[in-house]
Amino acid sequence: MPVFQKVLIANRGEIALRIHRSLKAMGLSTVVAHHAVDAGSPAVLEADQVVELHGATPVAAYLDIAQIVEACRSTGAQAVHPGYGFLSENADFARALMQAGIVFIGPRADTIELMGDKVRARNFVAERGFPVAPGAIEDEDPATFLERARQVGSPLLIKPSAGGGGKGMRIVRDLAQLEAEVATARREGERYFGDGRLFVERYVERPRHIEVQVLGDEFGQVVHLWERECSVQRRFQKIIEETPSPALTGKQRLDICEAAAGIARACGYRGAGTVEFIYGAGGEFYFLEMNTRLQVEHPVTEMVTGIDLVREQVRVARGEPLAFAQSDIAQQGHAIECRLYAEDAAHDFRPAIGKILRWQAPAGPGVRVDSGVREGQAVTAAFDPMIAKIICHGATRDEAIARSVHALQDTVLLGLTTNARYLTRVLLHPEFMEGRADTGMLTRCADELRAPPQSEADTDMAIVAAVLSDRELLRSVRSVPSMHAAMGAWRN
Repeated sequence: MPVFQKVLIANRGEIALRIHRSLKAMGLSTVVAHHAVDAGSPAVLEADQVVELHGATPVAAYLDIAQIVEACRSTGAQAVHPGYGFLSENADFARALMQAGIVFIGPRADTIELMGDKVRARNFVAERGFPVAPGAIEDEDPATFLERARQVGSPLLIKPSAGGGGKGMRIVRDLAQLEAEVATARREGERYFGDGRLFVERYVERPRHIEVQVLGDEFGQVVHLWERECSVQRRFQKIIEETPSPALTGKQRLDICEAAAGIARACGYRGAGTVEFIYGAGGEFYFLEMNTRLQVEHPVTEMVTGIDLVREQVRVARGEPLAFAQSDIAQQGHAIECRLYAEDAAHDFRPAIGKILRWQAPAGPGVRVDSGVREGQAVTAAFDPMIAKIICHGATRDEAIARSVHALQDTVLLGLTTNARYLTRVLLHPEFMEGRADTGMLTRCADELRAPPQSEADTDMAIVAAVLSDRELLRSVRSVPSMHAAMGAWRN
């Protein structure tokens, strides 16, 4: 069994801090590898030990495999937790660590490689009898790809083979535009992933995005921790996630969760992973992809199951068996996660930059906030604009929604634009309230979700409230200038 006492966290922001705290609760020592721009972040300030990474850009520093392996050697870290993003699904990184005698807290490199290639993963799943959408794969015969794509019929969804995060995806409703859209998708695939290979699938109208959390150990045991619904998306990226899904019947829930666990068993999965599906209005569901890492939205699963997923990742990486059977895992209540972004929802979700002048996270019964920022910290265009995740749990879905709305209204962040009010409007929209939201909701309901015009009086009140909430400003206003204070009790 691998033995390690010091873990290097190869990530930043809220996920680095969240991993650090679980590791500390397990009695482990932590090292946070960071670029200089993150030197003052909470994860770096709380870590037992830090090591600075260098690169042409901040992102390049976090992607430098050789530098991170050397950071492990120089600090004595015996294991690495990659979080999500960056190198978390990089098979070469997992292999480099293994060759250096360092434990990778994640699945095996060959599993990452298999499931990271969308085409290979799709074929693997289909060959084992799990449902995949009708489609065509370019690699099978590049010369006939366009013709085979036309035979699938419209609407079509073009996807890069090495894609992720919605980048490079194109919806084609008019097959006369297919050739041009394929060319555009290929260019985007090459730009984002260095890989222009494509495949197409029949596009499911008004689809819902449902994923299943799985855990596997070294002994072939695999369990699922139920599903999450992630249908509320902008530009194919999730902004609100919840569990349980309001779309599923009890039988559908069991079917989709058992399919996910079956896929994980088929590939000998080890650690925490997520199997994602597209769910149609008729109750049909198709394999979408498998993410071989912790998901951004994992806290909603933790809220309803009471299981710390980071802790379980570490236990599995140590070679320990799962501590529970499938029958031990139950969903209790309902949980919703809202991603607080530094962005302007009124202007096509344009990222916002600036210094955080005031940050006050919401609190209260059933409220959890995963954040990696502090007051005075600068939010730049160097990274994803997510500031925090606001997770709320309730006995019912209605209670979880109400707590989420109140939490967003209680959130204070001054210095830059956020999507907090936009998220509130989404939560209160009838389609979401009634559990009918699909992946096209935000586009379809854009006019209804737009902020109402604000009067001059409202703007003035907001400015006054912001000023009065600044503790440093109020302290300076109320304090006696030093020159006058030196006069003591003297009176004229």
